[in-house]
Amino acid sequence: MSEILGLSAGSQMVVLFFALMLLRVPVAFALGLSALFAMWRIGFGLELAGDLIATGITKYSLLAIPFFILAGTLMGSLGIAERMIRFFRVLIGPTPGGMGVVGTVVCLFWGAVSGSGPASVAAIGPMIIKGMEEDGYPRAYAAGLVSTGAALSIVIPPSIGLVIYGVIAETSISQLFVAAIVPGLLMGLAMLVALPFATRAGAPRTSPSLAALAPAPRPDLPYGRRLWSAFRDSFWGLMTPVVILGGIYSGIFTPTEAALVATVYALAVGGLVYRSLTLKGLYDALGDAAASSAVVMLVVAYASLFGWVVTVEDLVGSYSGALLGLSGNEWVILGVIMLILLVAGMFMDPVTVMFVSLPIFLPVMRELGWDPVWFGVVVMINLAIGLITPPVGINLYVAANVTRLPIERIARGALPFLGASLLGLAVISALPDLSLTLGTLLK
Repeated sequence: MSEILGLSAGSQMVVLFFALMLLRVPVAFALGLSALFAMWRIGFGLELAGDLIATGITKYSLLAIPFFILAGTLMGSLGIAERMIRFFRVLIGPTPGGMGVVGTVVCLFWGAVSGSGPASVAAIGPMIIKGMEEDGYPRAYAAGLVSTGAALSIVIPPSIGLVIYGVIAETSISQLFVAAIVPGLLMGLAMLVALPFATRAGAPRTSPSLAALAPAPRPDLPYGRRLWSAFRDSFWGLMTPVVILGGIYSGIFTPTEAALVATVYALAVGGLVYRSLTLKGLYDALGDAAASSAVVMLVVAYASLFGWVVTVEDLVGSYSGALLGLSGNEWVILGVIMLILLVAGMFMDPVTVMFVSLPIFLPVMRELGWDPVWFGVVVMINLAIGLITPPVGINLYVAANVTRLPIERIARGALPFLGASLLGLAVISALPDLSLTLGTLLK
């Protein structure tokens, strides 16, 4: 009896998974329980589960995840983020609404350090939101900007999301990192375009106070001297993306090795340069990084069971065939895929969405001849937008915890940036060369 109400064991698994999600069962356990149920229905021995889980998580590329998380956690706790924000405040100077520009730029820059959206909100959110408030921005709007900018951490390399996509799609992670640079910057530019809409919510039209947030160098000094002082103080933090991405693109180390390099670099900067590293701080950072990594890796582990059932039951063939049968126009199919990703991102975290949906979407991608690197960037931008869309916009929840505001207010504050992000997604989807040209030039 492998079928109930006409559904195969694989389809029963999918239905059970979403039912468990609606019951608020943690994502990892929803994946594992639904997969174990399907294995039982098919008749396979559950003793296979341990081997499948071990096979799913013992992949060399996945080592990048805990180390990138640890590197981002260390840099947030060692004062690197504060120095970085101070530098960009001085650099922007008395620009109208300047702290909004600073917040956007720092979010993009921090994306090249953290690789995780929620971790970025937690690390830089309090300082940016405080500075924007002191410049006159509404607290909810500032939280919306940080939530949106931090979401780009899974787009801008090194990205944990791109690492996982590369593993699932068997695509070069280095090529994915290169391809995501221009789209990530374009998404940041779209956020800057949305900044003037803050004036309708009461944000300043006049120059900001440079005294807000972290203390800048002496305000009576000439601009050049203040900028040099701030740059010198933040230099080693600003060099982090150069070290990580430069080493990857020059071939000195792989993306996986880069994660370890980033961790060692953070320890060296905190311990030898800024001397802000303490045993207690290191212990706390290791604990926070371990907890965050465990959540991601638990999803990866149980997703391997889910993916095995998908393969055995040939859900990939049936579901992807149905998707291809929707229309003969590839743009219509791409639009449907993006809509599915956007809706899924409203309810699930990016890692889960990828493990559930990519086995179905990747055959469609290959059938239509789409470039897997460009498709990976499009998928990641969709999932980044999902981080700021209720009801399960993870970044919004972290921002709500930071600001003590209701998530509904933060979601409203993020609306201008959500609109700008959707516009950026449309441009990047319609113009694949934006993602692929830089990689071609670097070959």
